[in-house]
Amino acid sequence: MFSKACEYGIRAAVYIALQSLEGRRVSVTEIAEEIDSPVAFTAKILQQLNRNKIVHSVKGPTGGFEIEREDMDSVKLNMIVKAIDGDQIYKGCGLGLKECNALQPCPLHDKFVDIRTNLKKMLQNTSLYELAMGLEVGLTYLKR
Repeated sequence: MFSKACEYGIRAAVYIALQSLEGRRVSVTEIAEEIDSPVAFTAKILQQLNRNKIVHSVKGPTGGFEIEREDMDSVKLNMIVKAIDGDQIYKGCGLGLKECNALQPCPLHDKFVDIRTNLKKMLQNTSLYELAMGLEVGLTYLKR
């Protein structure tokens, strides 16, 4: 459903949020290791997240990536998806056809409308803070 870059972007943002709650900035290398992603690929994803003001980058010997606590509630998953994948997930055909709409639907069109609507609601209502807290208490995991 999401691109690999978007999956890594969500994982990276959640990991950065968790570390920020503990007062730590984290390096690209540490993030890549924790989310099981290649370092160069992770760096490109983090650039996109930084450009879109989802994470904050601090340069220097004590630098790294962080997210301010007050921003964790307002950063929703839909912001990460939009920053990396755009909004095509809400528009594309469930079967990948170039043209699919209510007038000329694919076999999945009507069912996919409901799925897309629910996905959009979930992404708009899920904050980084919520996901980071699940990690912190051990209810969820980023790596297996």
